[in-house]
Order: sequence, then structure tokens, then C-alpha cells
Amino acid sequence: MTRPRILVVGAGFAGVECVRRLERKLGADEADVTLVTPFAYQLYLPLLPQVASGVLTPQSIAVSLRRSRKYRTRIIPGGAIGVDLKAKVCVIRTITDEIVDEPYDYIVLAPGSVTRTFDIPGLTDHAFGMKTLAEAAYVRDHVISQLDLADASHDEAERAARLQFVVVGGGYAGTETAACLQKLTHAAVKRYPRIDPALIKWHLIDIAPKLMPELGDKLGSTAQNILTKRGIDISLGTSIAKAGPEEVTFTDGRVIPTHTLIWTAGVVASPLIGTLGAETLRGRLVVGPDMRMPGQDGVFALGDSAAVPDEAKDEEGAICPPTAQHAMRQGKHVADNVIATLRGGATRPYVHKDLGLVVDLGGKDAVSKPLGIELRGLPAQVAARGYHWAALRTNVAKVRVATNWTLNAIAGDDFVRTGFQHRRAARLKDFEYTNAYLTPDQVRAHVDGTERQE
Repeated sequence: MTRPRILVVGAGFAGVECVRRLERKLGADEADVTLVTPFAYQLYLPLLPQVASGVLTPQSIAVSLRRSRKYRTRIIPGGAIGVDLKAKVCVIRTITDEIVDEPYDYIVLAPGSVTRTFDIPGLTDHAFGMKTLAEAAYVRDHVISQLDLADASHDEAERAARLQFVVVGGGYAGTETAACLQKLTHAAVKRYPRIDPALIKWHLIDIAPKLMPELGDKLGSTAQNILTKRGIDISLGTSIAKAGPEEVTFTDGRVIPTHTLIWTAGVVASPLIGTLGAETLRGRLVVGPDMRMPGQDGVFALGDSAAVPDEAKDEEGAICPPTAQHAMRQGKHVADNVIATLRGGATRPYVHKDLGLVVDLGGKDAVSKPLGIELRGLPAQVAARGYHWAALRTNVAKVRVATNWTLNAIAGDDFVRTGFQHRRAARLKDFEYTNAYLTPDQVRAHVDGTERQE
């Protein structure tokens, strides 16, 4: 008899934690484990703004999945573009652009999320995102290049436009991105004697009435005051109406001349979920408390793409927020439930009480709320970096991150840009391939066609 096939889709926090737990707890002959991911590393997303600002190197937050020789999981380098639940087949586009069918007995859907965009003219053509390692490295290159281009320009209007930067999104990603990159330009401009530092202007805008409302009024106001004192212009209740190559129009009518628009206004579930033809809640796949998909045998979903009921909250209909701490714990929990199902046991509901929030604003500035305790300044920074450091999966990653933090604190930044953006300009639409997925009908037709050929 062949061994049961367990297929895990996605190598984010949820997927990797699930795979590692399966490897530790399953016997060598109990099941075959396969992981589908376009990149053979786990990306520590919360630290992307620090990569963009040069505090950390890209490699330090990309934890290799191939480093250890003891892991037995087969890695398929590619992306899942469709799932046929009836045939128990996952359709995968490999990195060689080949379409292959991967059968499974149990599937764990952890494809994560993609940047949420709206039908705003010019948005995907002219904005940058902050969701992938490539985007973070590219944004750093771009921001430094704006200083170089402003320094070389003899046109005052162009120089002013090069030195204005707009970040959309007042959540954690947007706030940390604006804070960290403002630190970068504030330090870098000292190396450009021809540039007036007063010309550098950062704008942080969000349609919400408050900055990071999850922090509470006091800490949210503290973060806003810190950024305002640094010279960041914060506009709440505002979004963008139109984006162009050299200017951005706000919904309040203001037109900001700029070559840098960074879009961090939230995320949505991976388009893979739409290929299932199943019930969703705000775009996320509906699952039970044990993260099993109702009415389907051997289908589990978790992380950003699943509406996992939050059993730790008393409010009816609450679902777990798309955060790293939930994804990591769900990954371990769903692995236990897969094993229980495999062995004929009972699954358990997922319950985790939120540990709090940490926001790194660069330097010694931070606001944190671990276990409900409000912290500001250096204590908050210690809590924020301590949490991130502890959450890194390998000792090698921990050493690299700690070394980067130490070197940056002592020696600062060299403001080096790679120059790869001279080859071809890239924006939001170029980093997330949301148009690569199949419709449910296309998945069914593809699988049926493959079966007939066999």
C-alpha cells in the first residue's frame, strides 16, 4: 500500500510550522509530506521595513528551508494555481512554467495573502508594495536613487518631487515602513551637501480615523506624535484618488508631486482560495474551529487565507486576525489535527489568546503592548525586537539579525544601492502574480482533461 500523501501549500509562518511539526511527529513510513512554494525559504514578514531601510540584510530574514539535511519533506518549487477538491488534485505552475497536477490525500492550505488593492487609476502601475523580499530590496534601491537623482538635478521642481515620498496605509506595515524609511533618508541626506534636508517630506495617509487603532488611543497617539515630531505629515480619513508617474492625487484634492508611492493598505486572501468554489468570509475560506473545511475530507486551511474562528474571544463570529503569532500557532495545531485524522483520532479546536502587539518605529522609538502592558520608547523597542528575535525559527537567522542590529547601531548605513532597477522599472503589479490563478471551471476542465489523457 502507498503511504498517505500530505500536501502543504505555502511556506509562510503557517505552512512551515505545519511541515516541521509533521516531520517531527510522523513516523518515516506513516506519510509522504510535500510542500509547494515558489521560494525555498520562510520570509519573516514583520521585519521587511527594516530590510527596506537597510537595518537588516535581505538574507537575514529569509530562513532557508533546505539548510538542514534531516528534513524529509519534498519541496516543489512553484505556486499552486488551483485545487480540485472532488478529484483531490492541486494544480501547480512550477518555476519552469510547467503546469503539473499533484494528487493528495490530505491538503493543508496556507497560501497566505496578497496586497489588497482597489480600482484606483494608476495604482498598480505606479505604486510599490511591501509584501515580498524583492519589493523591500527594490524600495530601498529606489529611495536612495531618488536622493542621487535629486542631487544631480538642476530643476528645482524635479528635485522637490524626487524628495517627496507617500506611504498609504496606517496599519503596522505602513507605519513601520514610513518610520523606518524616513530614518533612512534623514541619515542619508547628511551625505548630500547639495540637498536641503527641509526638502525631504514624508506623507503617511490612511482612510481610517486613527493610526493603528488596535493599539488603543494612548499608544496610537504616542506613535502619531513620534512620527509628527520627525516631520512625517500624517493625514487620516484620506486615501488616494489617482496615481501617476510624477504625482499622486489625494481624495481631499491635494496633488503631491512625487516619484515614490508605497501602498501598504492591507491584505486579502490568496486568489488560490477563489479557485475552490467554496464558502468564504470576507474573502477568507470558511473553516471550523479545528481548521477543517466543512463537508470535505482531509482539507484543512489556516493563516491569512482562512477564517479561523477565534475561540479565545467571547464575541460571536470573531475570527483570528491575519498575524504572524496566530499563523505560527495554527501551523503547529493543524499538523496535530492532520496526524490525529490520519491515525483515526479526534481533532481539537484552535484556541490562542493574543499576546499583544509590537511596533518598531526605528532607532530607539517604538510602541508595544505585550500582554496588554503599554510600553513606549526604549522598553517598547526591547520588547519589539526581543519578540521578533525569539520568533525567528533558526539560530543562524537569530545570529544574523542580532549582528545586523548591532552593526547598524554602531556603524550606521553605507546607503549603497545595487542599481538593478536601471534594467527595468518594476511596480506593484510586477511582484504579485494575482492574474496567474485559474477559475474553478478551469481547474475542473484541466483535471478532467489530464485524467482522459491518462
